[in-house]
Amino acid sequence: MVLKPPSFWMAANLMPYWWSCSRIMVQARLSRILPTLSFFLISGFLGAAAASAQEQEGWSICNETSMIAELATGRQVNNDVVIEGWNRVRPGECRIVLQAPLRTGTPYFLYGRTSRAHRGGQQSWTGDYEFCVDGQGTFSVESPPDCAAMGLETRSFQAITIEDRTSWTTTLRETARWPQSNAQAAGIQRLLGDAGVESGSIDGYIGRRTRAAIRTFLSEQNLPSDATDEELIDYLEQIAIERSRNLGFTICNRTEERIWAAIGRRRGEGWESRGWWALASDTCERVIDQDLISASHFVYAEMDTEEGRKVLTGGVDRFCISHSQFAILGRETCEANFYEEAGFIETDVPEDGLLIYEFFDRDFEYVETEDEDQ
Repeated sequence: MVLKPPSFWMAANLMPYWWSCSRIMVQARLSRILPTLSFFLISGFLGAAAASAQEQEGWSICNETSMIAELATGRQVNNDVVIEGWNRVRPGECRIVLQAPLRTGTPYFLYGRTSRAHRGGQQSWTGDYEFCVDGQGTFSVESPPDCAAMGLETRSFQAITIEDRTSWTTTLRETARWPQSNAQAAGIQRLLGDAGVESGSIDGYIGRRTRAAIRTFLSEQNLPSDATDEELIDYLEQIAIERSRNLGFTICNRTEERIWAAIGRRRGEGWESRGWWALASDTCERVIDQDLISASHFVYAEMDTEEGRKVLTGGVDRFCISHSQFAILGRETCEANFYEEAGFIETDVPEDGLLIYEFFDRDFEYVETEDEDQ
């Protein structure tokens, strides 16, 4: 069984490699189907090797990725589905998210997101079943019909089939696999980069240079030198989250509808455009997570409504876009390279490496279709 990845991943220029495409996500956008990149696998099996039988009684999630996972789960209660979150699972850690006895033959539901500490924007594991979540804190809700009316957000969950009433484990794995014993080390390596302590390869093995960087970090932060790996992960996550607030490019959807956004920017001596990011109403996404150059950036967005398609208006700077996810270098020969063109809006110049852009309902207008023109 596989979980779907985020709508787009922005960290290709920050990571030493791309994830291999072990799975495909399809997501409806503008009545079209968009394939996206794959990141993680999810598998389920009876029992698990890392804990005692007593500790495993229930539904466990084991995180063999190098990222901190935050999970929401759903279970059927009478005619409702109760959604609860968030369960935080460190790299290399297993955590029971639902106590036994479990129901067999009845689907459970799982949605996951990565910690805001990680570079590349918050990623998510999604599926085909929409339920309400509280994105800000711990919650338990019984699937209200209108998420927004309750101050909640809609998220798409994956159905999970559990085949044992006593013990069932769902494991998150990256396509670049390592055993669970190495996932914790890989997570520390990633968080060291996220926190700006040390950038290096993520291979699940801590070398002498990395250990020296860890000792320096603990000393400079006045933290215990004998901190456990779990404590180190928590410390690094806090530093990385605080660091992320002060740099990068964040876009926010202040409209009443879901939008699909793209950005354009200088890249070296040329230009680059990237998309799409799916933003639910009143949500934000950090699309660049490094210090920005002191030059304008550019934005574009589209919106689907019951009355038809809307696009961002007022854009005069032309960049290339594609129906599916894209990362396009250059902006001069879009049609010759089988891309479309769109007018992007120029943003303000970033201040101190930070830029926030907000989309409002007034910024969008309906697009006339060919049928309307005839």
